[in-house]
Amino acid sequence: MSVPWRKRPHLSLSFRPAQERRPGIVTPALLRFSSSLDLLPEIFQMTAPVSKPDDPALLRIDGPIATITLNRPAAFNAINLAIAQKLEQLAAYIDGADEIRVVVLEGEGRAFCAGGDLQTIGAAAEAGTVTPVVGELLKHYHAFIEIVRRMPKISLSSVHGSAAGAGMGLAFVTDLCIAAEDAKFTPAYAKIGVSPDGGSTVGIVGTVGSRRALQIFLSEDNFTAQQAYEWGLVAKVAPAAELKTATRKLAERLAQNPPAAIAGTKQLVYQAATTPVKQQLDAEEHKIIMAMNTDAFRAAVKKFTSKGK
Repeated sequence: MSVPWRKRPHLSLSFRPAQERRPGIVTPALLRFSSSLDLLPEIFQMTAPVSKPDDPALLRIDGPIATITLNRPAAFNAINLAIAQKLEQLAAYIDGADEIRVVVLEGEGRAFCAGGDLQTIGAAAEAGTVTPVVGELLKHYHAFIEIVRRMPKISLSSVHGSAAGAGMGLAFVTDLCIAAEDAKFTPAYAKIGVSPDGGSTVGIVGTVGSRRALQIFLSEDNFTAQQAYEWGLVAKVAPAAELKTATRKLAERLAQNPPAAIAGTKQLVYQAATTPVKQQLDAEEHKIIMAMNTDAFRAAVKKFTSKGK
């Protein structure tokens, strides 16, 4: 059994086969034993990445809320290899940080995200190197998306300005999206002769269904935040000047939920559409009993039952 992702270290270790184990050396066999006893935090205690002003993506942590800011404003936060690698690194840290309950994704400057960096991709296409170049970019970017979707935290995108192509996909692959009234969503893919990537079909199809998704990707030049709200893609629309305040308020409300409630609900909701009824009911039973064995549940029930006394 492999070590679960959220328990994996973010440092390099040299592993030796179990038969070569030496005192003080952590072997795969020892890792499996330790993880089953939940001893790994002592061995692999992660520290929060320190963001520098010129990093392509920035991390800010305020209590139970982490904020990732796309930080290529001159390029409208277009996704290149550097930003994809940084996003994967930051998401991996957040995934393993038990104190974080909500992660907000936002963009610096005038746009949320303009999608893939067409300067880099176009140059690769001309040079005949598009397969390795885009493959390497998506390896890291899709790893980031995968972590965001399965992490036991709620992800919230906060969209202003333009969200185009993979930027639109990023807005809707998060668990929830809040948008400024003047935000614009642009599918863009079909116009340049390609199909969606960056988690675009993951977030959109599951929300609006296949017919609306085909409409969005193949016949919509762009659509507004209000349209996205009506289609169920956006949870709340706020005036542009109030977006940051509204985002913070929503993130704080989400963070009030205990970790077991967030993790269990997110997993159950995402697996419901593809899980047989009996299996889903068994999962509900398992998750709620796990949550009922937490201090948070006991405290909440005690507070509730004491109101009428």
